[in-house]
Amino acid sequence: MTESAARAAREAAPKDGVPLLVVAGEASGDMHAARLLAELKRVRPDLRPFGMAGEESARAGVELLAESREVAVVGITEALRVLPRAREVFDLLVAETARRRPPVALLVDFPEFNLRLVKKLKRLGVRVAYYVSPQVWAWRRGRVRLISRWVDRMLVLFPFEAEFYGAHGVQVEHVGHPLVDEVPELPQAWDAPHAEDGPRRLALLPGSRQSEVEKLLPVMLDAARELAREVPLCVTIVRAQTIAPKLLQPHLDAAGLREAGVTVEVVDSDQRFCVVAGSHLALCASGTATLEVALLRTPLLVLYRLHRGSYWLGKLMVRLPWWSLVNLVLDEGVVPELLQAEANPQRIAAESLRLLRDGRARAAMRQRLGEVRGRLGATGASMRAATAVAELLAERPQRPAEDAA
Repeated sequence: MTESAARAAREAAPKDGVPLLVVAGEASGDMHAARLLAELKRVRPDLRPFGMAGEESARAGVELLAESREVAVVGITEALRVLPRAREVFDLLVAETARRRPPVALLVDFPEFNLRLVKKLKRLGVRVAYYVSPQVWAWRRGRVRLISRWVDRMLVLFPFEAEFYGAHGVQVEHVGHPLVDEVPELPQAWDAPHAEDGPRRLALLPGSRQSEVEKLLPVMLDAARELAREVPLCVTIVRAQTIAPKLLQPHLDAAGLREAGVTVEVVDSDQRFCVVAGSHLALCASGTATLEVALLRTPLLVLYRLHRGSYWLGKLMVRLPWWSLVNLVLDEGVVPELLQAEANPQRIAAESLRLLRDGRARAAMRQRLGEVRGRLGATGASMRAATAVAELLAERPQRPAEDAA
């Protein structure tokens, strides 16, 4: 975190008041937590949030004991690399919770960490609001028993999640998806006059975790070089705030796009909506960003690459026909998903060229993407989630659960 962001967090944090533990392990979770906290502070200005998150939450007043980017990776194999630091952060959060005694913890997504933390919290008598459900409905469904026992309020983004948890006896509330408020309705590149003229603008969204960027950005750039042989091309890379600029430069140098005559620009993630809306096509890492692209109605390909062991373990356990949130929300394979070996430069370039040249296929995808906003629920998700947390804070103190090992 930058010194200015750290200073802003210190200034925003109340000097006294009611402590609130916040743990948000990824960039999207950090954003959702920050929006919820902004709403929560309207009704509970006395809260003193602390924990692990990112810059968005720090700006919302969270005192960061650790930064989420230290431990956020994709895949089982990749997680082994950060395990020592994850254990240190875990022990620190438990110790600080025991010292500060917050009545409530707000846990956001990040299930491999948070579902272990929740049992420790309950032993300390902390009530738990879990915002953004782990995908227990997709894989490792046995975790729902743990959630039913230890989570006081599950706040979910999708209606089908509420149905799933309700059937398993979990106290659940469907609050809707905050992206409905976050992502504006902007003019899209294909709707502009003379949209077929000039170079095609390609947006690259390689993810918010270093392991994602290392796996996906090189193949995205190689695919762009392949595509540039067929159509004039401008490339914009959206850099997540969790990714240092120095991590991108070696990949850019190796790709040689500028030498091939392709314009390349790197922008920060706070410009992503305008960049994506102004692009003819997006190549996107699987995750929350796919929903953002869909809400902007920009045609996209979803890419997913893991360490081979992580992928095959996941494939054995996942029970869904699609990997991307867009296809799950639409309940249909609307967006091409290129996984593992399929996410290679030649295949990506071929699929990209098809969408750039086939107006009928492109229009059909954009029509279906236009349905996503309605399927994500009404506006005000962050406010509804904050209200649920405020209700939990207002409940009588909870006795520690001595059997929570």
